[in-house]
Amino acid sequence: MTQAELFQALKSIGMPVSYAFFSQPVEPPFICYQFGYNNDLMADNKNAIAVDNFQVELYTKTKDLPREKLVQDKLKELELPYNKSEAWIDEEKIYQVVYEIQLIGG
Repeated sequence: MTQAELFQALKSIGMPVSYAFFSQPVEPPFICYQFGYNNDLMADNKNAIAVDNFQVELYTKTKDLPREKLVQDKLKELELPYNKSEAWIDEEKIYQVVYEIQLIGG
């Protein structure tokens, strides 16, 4: 899966989606995603298979289990295993749920 395909899949959930941040303020709920780092498989002294680690971040005003389920169901549909973490961002008064995923070969 490519980054462009990930973007389209996230858009299909029905919330605003942007890479890293929005250029104008957006009311929650919304999704941001961004590249974190690569963990390529290497062989014969070269990068053989691209393994790109991304964060998919869901932002909501309150703890929103139905929207979390929408994101999780989409990641499962795409067969993208994820690790999940959560934080309350006090200065923004917003919940952030982060899904760490890998795109292989994209």
